[in-house]
This record gives sequence, structure tokens and C-alpha cells, in this order.
Amino acid sequence: MTHRLSRRFFLGSALAALSAGGAVAGAPAVSLRPVARPGTGPRSAAERAPSAEALISEANLSGKVGYAVADARTGQMLEAGEGETGLPPASVTKAITALYALDTLGTDHRFATRLIATGPVSGGVLNGDLILAGGGDPTLDTDALASLAAKLAQTGLREIRGKFHVWGGAAPFLRVIDETQPEHASYNPALSGLNLNYNRVHFEWKRANGKYAITMDARSNRYRPDVTMARMRIADRSAPVYTYKDADGHDNWTVASGALGNGGARWLPVRKPELYAGEVFATFARSHGIQTGAPRPIANLPGGTVLVTHTSAPLSTILRDMLKFSTNLTAEMVGLAASAKRRGAVVDLSQSAKDMNAWAVGALGMSAAGLKDHSGLSDQSRLSAAAMAQALARANRAGLLRPLLRQIELRDTQGRPNRNHPLKVAAKTGTLYFVSALAGYVTTPAGTDLAFAIFTASDSLRAHIDPSQDDSPPGARGWNQRSKRLQQALIERWATVYGG
Repeated sequence: MTHRLSRRFFLGSALAALSAGGAVAGAPAVSLRPVARPGTGPRSAAERAPSAEALISEANLSGKVGYAVADARTGQMLEAGEGETGLPPASVTKAITALYALDTLGTDHRFATRLIATGPVSGGVLNGDLILAGGGDPTLDTDALASLAAKLAQTGLREIRGKFHVWGGAAPFLRVIDETQPEHASYNPALSGLNLNYNRVHFEWKRANGKYAITMDARSNRYRPDVTMARMRIADRSAPVYTYKDADGHDNWTVASGALGNGGARWLPVRKPELYAGEVFATFARSHGIQTGAPRPIANLPGGTVLVTHTSAPLSTILRDMLKFSTNLTAEMVGLAASAKRRGAVVDLSQSAKDMNAWAVGALGMSAAGLKDHSGLSDQSRLSAAAMAQALARANRAGLLRPLLRQIELRDTQGRPNRNHPLKVAAKTGTLYFVSALAGYVTTPAGTDLAFAIFTASDSLRAHIDPSQDDSPPGARGWNQRSKRLQQALIERWATVYGG
């Protein structure tokens, strides 16, 4: 059964709960702290808890800190600081995207990748073209293409008299998610309706007898097919480490010899995802004796007969993995799919983000949602901590997001993961350089459920980052660690003060 989250549900049940619980409509202007009454004896643990301001001061973070915590059942705002200030949410955005996709597409939605014949098949011969048609599946991998080729062979097809086309028009093409990111960042690939391996190609190098052996492949758990649409050349230099050029229908990369050492491997982004998927599929088809020829992209999908279909896992599974591994391509594809369904037509990423903002205002009651994409990769996105915390409280009523969130391990006083920590946190993290965010739910030992959001960001430090590099800028790691310690300290404060 497909579960849908309607605007009536979010607004009706959530606002009813707020009314019944006597919730505060907006965030408090200042942090609320228990005040000890004179002459009443020793202070309680809640009264001894450090203030949020003291914790923020101790963290010694430049920039801004916005935080808010609400009762997850009623939505009552309990405490906030800079709660209405818009800050970059980074990958916390994916929690909003997950709700947007669940509401629009349903938990059981599956993406379909099809092989379509434009002509009749007779005696194992296709008198027409074969089309590998993407359906916007963000999780399509090499194993899936191998399965598609095997199933095509099982139909008895052995010859294609026409051409082999690839179609990615189920979603808009975008060469990168965010233009400000390093060109070689694998988390910033192209977008298309036909994607493969999160649009990443595997580059590996090994040195022997003073020479390097290089491979570029589309590896998966079972296969490692070589690809030629992405090329690598070693350049005699020390910097930059990588350069990219789109030329001759290929992704042309160079790598600095001074950065290679004796061997290694990394994923690089793919800028021509349709050709990438087409080449890998053709390799598997040949292994079954089916010669497809080189893949040719087409803009419009003609009519034809579906020969074979590969369907993805259900949306709920896709979103759980997205929230766990924070895959940017998945977030963008499910967000684009949701917007396309709502409009009945494919829209570009900018418009899709605007559509999600409008949905968040109407369905989640988020004030001034200013998201620029579905993944949080853009540092121009803005959300307030108070809006996020109250949105999470409303979403908690539906019970669909929380089970998909990753369990966050809190740490002991030595900074080591503490699996026996009494607080249970299910949340989404978000990280850019000098941006750290955390939003989700915490359950206290007494059974109290709190919804919270913590956004920290330093625009002044981010202004000095060189976008052509993806190495950690000086001070970024230490800043991020202090931010994470602050996040845990605030959560522990709230559990002490409001945890029952």
C-alpha cells in the first residue's frame, strides 16, 4: 500500500496537537532556562545545567549558531537561540527532500529503467532501434545493467538492425549539481534521467618499473567493465592535481604525476551519464552475443515496445540509504521526480527547489524556506533552526521520517563513540567547510521525545576557500570538531532540562 502525507494531515493533525498541548506559536526570543527559587534547597540537575549561551561561548566558534528544540509530540517550542536566523542547512536539506518525495511519490514508488524496441522483433532480429531509457533511477548500478543485458538475451534477441540509443529525458540534464564545487569532486556529478553508479567512474593507478598502469572502469560488487568515454592522462606537474575538459564526446581528465605516488584509486564524477550507462550496457550485451554499436543520445523518446524493465528498490529503501550515506545525486533525483509528478512535466533544478520550498511552507509550516537544491550542496540555501525543529515535530506525527534517519552515536568525555549513551538520537547531519548542521530527534531515558535543529556557519571563513580545491582548508577540521562537540552538549543540556 502506498502511504501519502497530505497537506491536510500535516496542517490538521499537527496544529490540532499544538493547540491541545498549548504550544507556543513562535520560537522564544531568548533561551528558556530553569531558574532556581531562593530558599528551596539544593538545585536540581536541570537547574545546574549549563546555559546554551555558555556552551556556545565555550565552543569558540566564529560565525553564527542557530538552535531550537521542541516537544516532538506537541510541537511546543522549548528553547531557541538565533532560531529565526536563516543559515545553510547543508545535507540536513535531505530530510526535507525525503518528506517531499514521500508525500508526492509514496513510500512504494519505484523507478523503472527500460529497454525499448522501436520496431518488430522476428526470429531474434530487431528491425528497428534499441533504446536504453532511463526513468530517473538514482540507484542504477553496473550490476543492474548486467541483469538487463542478460534478460534481453533471454528474450531471444540476437541482432539489432537499427541503432542503439540512450535517453535521459525523464529528468533535466545538469553537468554539475553545484558550479562552485571542485571539478573533480565525486559528490558533485552530472544529473540526468539515466544515471549509473551515482555518475561516478573509478580511476585506479599502479606503478611498476617506473611506469603507471591506469584503469577507468564502472566497477560494482560483481563486475569491473572498462570504459572509454572517460579518459585519463598523466601530466608532468605537481599541481593542480586534476584538470577536466569536455572534448571529442569524452570526459577528458589529466592528473598530476607528482600526486600519484606508487598507487591508489578514487572515484571521479561523470559529466556524460547517458553515454556512460550506454557504453557499460553495450559491453554486457556483447558478452551475450548482441552487438549494439556505440550509444547515441536522443532528446525525444519515440514509441515502441518495452522488451525488458529493471525496477529500483522502493522509495522508502532509497531514502533510508540516502539519509545514511548522504548521496547528493539521490537527493536531487528524488526531488526532481517529485516536482515532475506534481507539475506533470519535467522541471529544472532551480524550479524544483522552489516547488519544494512552497510545499514545505504549506505542508510543514516552514517559514521562509530558502532551499536552492534538494541535496544541500549549495551554500546559498537557507533555513532557520526554529522552522526545522517545528517541521520535524509536525513530521513526527506521520511517523515516516524518523525510522529512515540514521542513529547518531554520542561520545564520551574522551571523544570516543559511546554505544551505551542513555540518549538515543536519530538525525541527519550536514557538513560543508565551516558549516555544520544536525537536526532530528532525541529520546531521553524517561521517554521524552524532542525535535531539534542546530545550524552553525561562518561566512567569513568560507569566503577564503579556494573552490578549485577539495582539500580541507586550514582550520576547517578543528572548527567542525568544535561544532560537533557543541551539538552534543546542547542535546545533553536539553535532555537534562526538558527530558522529564
